[in-house]
Amino acid sequence: MFDDNMVTISHLVNKLVDEKIYMQEAIGKGIASYGSVAKELKPEIEKELKKQVNHYAIVAALRRYAEKLNARFKDIKFHADNSEVNLKTNIIDISVQKTPCLFDKLKKIYDVINFDNGDVLHIIYGRNTVSIVTNERYRDRITTFLKFEKILCTEENLVALSFSIDKNLVDTPGVLFQIVRNFAWEKINIMEIISIDLEMTFIVAEKDALNGYKALKRLIVN
Repeated sequence: MFDDNMVTISHLVNKLVDEKIYMQEAIGKGIASYGSVAKELKPEIEKELKKQVNHYAIVAALRRYAEKLNARFKDIKFHADNSEVNLKTNIIDISVQKTPCLFDKLKKIYDVINFDNGDVLHIIYGRNTVSIVTNERYRDRITTFLKFEKILCTEENLVALSFSIDKNLVDTPGVLFQIVRNFAWEKINIMEIISIDLEMTFIVAEKDALNGYKALKRLIVN
C-alpha cells in the first residue's frame, strides 16, 4: 500500500497543506513535526481515499513537500544592503464610488500633498470604486474636493509599511507571496497592497503596526 498510493498521498498532502497557511509556514520554517502533521492529516486523507493509509507514507510525502517548498523560494533573499522597512503613521483610506466626474477631482488632490515632506498619496482604481490612501491631515481638503461624490467609507487609524527589494527580484515569482505569508503568520489583515517599482507598501491597522514591522524586518538577512 505504501508504494501503490504514494503518488495519490503526495497529491493530497500537497493540496491539504497548501490550504492551511499556518501549517505550510511551520513546515517551511522547519518548526513542525512531520509525525504530528501526518497524524493531523491522516483522517482527511483516509476519508478522501476511502481506505486506511500508512502513517509513514504521509511523513515521506511531507518531507518531499518541504524540500520542494524550500527549493521554490531558495533564490528569494532580501539582503540588508538592498532592502529596508519604513513605517508611516496616521494614514487614512477613503473609498469612493467611481463616476465620470470623479477623475477631474482626483487630479486636484495632487496639488495639496506635500511630497517633499514625505507625505503619502496612492490612488487605486478598482472596477467600481477608487481608493485614496493618504495622510490623515488631508482628510478635510480631500473631502471638499469630493463634494457631491459618494464616499463609501473612510478607514482611519492605519499605517503604511513600505518594503524595498533588490531590482533582481522584480521578475522573480513568489516574492509577494514570501512577504505576505509573514503577515498571515502574525494574523495581520492587509487593507491595501501598493507596488511601485522596487517598493511594496502594505496598508494595515495601527494596532498591527509593530507586529507588521517586525514581520518585514525578519525577512531581511545580513
